[in-house]
Amino acid sequence: MTFSSNKRCLLIVAALLAWLTVHAPARSADNVLLIAVDDLRNCSGAFGDPLAKTPHIDALAKRGTVFRNAHCQIAICNPSRASMMTGLRPDTIKVWGLSKHFRDEKPDVVTLPQLFKQNGYFTHSIGKIYHGLGRPSKDPPSWSDDPELDHVTKRDAYVLKENRTGGKAAATERADVADNEHVDGQVADAAVRKLRQLAGSGKPFLLAVGFRKPHLPFAAPAKYWGWYDRTDLAEPSFARMPGGAPEIAGHDWRELRGYTDVPDDGPIAPEKIAELRHGYYAATSFVDAQIGRVLDELKRLRLDRKTTIVLYGDHGFHLGEQDLWGKLTNYDTATRAPLLIAHPAQKDKGAVIDRAVEFLDIYPTLAELCGLKPPAALEGESLAKALDDRNAEVKEFAISQFPRPVSYDFTGRPPRNMGYSIRNQFYRYTRWVDFATGELLAEEFYDLKPGTIERKNEIANPDYSELVERLKQQLERVTGAF
Repeated sequence: MTFSSNKRCLLIVAALLAWLTVHAPARSADNVLLIAVDDLRNCSGAFGDPLAKTPHIDALAKRGTVFRNAHCQIAICNPSRASMMTGLRPDTIKVWGLSKHFRDEKPDVVTLPQLFKQNGYFTHSIGKIYHGLGRPSKDPPSWSDDPELDHVTKRDAYVLKENRTGGKAAATERADVADNEHVDGQVADAAVRKLRQLAGSGKPFLLAVGFRKPHLPFAAPAKYWGWYDRTDLAEPSFARMPGGAPEIAGHDWRELRGYTDVPDDGPIAPEKIAELRHGYYAATSFVDAQIGRVLDELKRLRLDRKTTIVLYGDHGFHLGEQDLWGKLTNYDTATRAPLLIAHPAQKDKGAVIDRAVEFLDIYPTLAELCGLKPPAALEGESLAKALDDRNAEVKEFAISQFPRPVSYDFTGRPPRNMGYSIRNQFYRYTRWVDFATGELLAEEFYDLKPGTIERKNEIANPDYSELVERLKQQLERVTGAF
């Protein structure tokens, strides 16, 4: 072979490598850091809340992609987490409440961490990743060794002696204590220790870190309360049920009732509303600080250069909006929660995507980014290409559901009624049905302009009839709820 032909070959190889550099998808980070935050609605600057002080989440957002219209499959802890971790919808795994384990119906399902474990990763859990109590908090096939701090009681949600009764005490707690006197501070401590161990192991890892705040009670060290002026937080933006909403869409605030400083029925005093909202924001800033500690250690160890980070909230939380407290609805404030993905090699950093996506999409996205073959039965879609191009075509809707009457236990019986809800970038359609027969009970349709929540049920407005029909068809294709 002549010198000129050698040179020509080298030029061809160089051109091919250059093409691959530009066109290859971002993938194959060595590690995964999965951060779950309990009851975290879109309460951060990166997700559009100007009042929230969350500097660490906001900084991470500049390195990754913010999915600002991401929705859980069901707005309650155990089934939401079980759905995300299995990549299957609540009706598929038949988990709608707090007591049932997904393996009761799907004993051979391969969970997200289990897939990584099967492919040579070391998988470890710290804090609340599955449900935080009882049998559903455990799933040994998912992890390479024993989880840490995965099971705590209501007593552990407080630090003050007068509140550590073992049950619901005060709905808020402000104590002048160090961060790690709270469980979430201990979770951050454990995550820092584990990262140091993993850094020297030479083995790829999936580390799942779950924080319990801002879940009730809204307990946080005093310094985080001091970050806020309560008058800025005092009133919900829209404190009544949407006009024309069916009665079945609401609930009785059962999660908040029972705390010793909240009435068992009837309205809540304005001063208490302001205190509760203040406590939620303080607890959110506290958790943001713990997330920052973990991310700082990841960077100090230089693991950030080869670790994909996913941060998500398992569902949102009503703080008096729509005359509701807690989750347990199909409204945006309950179903929508943060989803942030940062891949070290992604090309489009700092993107904000407003198209609707689902938490079901986390599993196939991580599988693709790490070059793993996911189970064929997954019901979500990969969002990996959106990390390189915010305008890439990804799915355009999310589906959530919630049973009525509200119950925390469906181990012995199925729900009586179910609300199935489809959300795209601009609209939400919800269909309430008899779960056994599919008989239609009620319908809702909302025009959701950016920055708004559901205010008026427009299901009878003929101007929206074509949109309603299109959303109905999409909902039927996925759920069969007709």
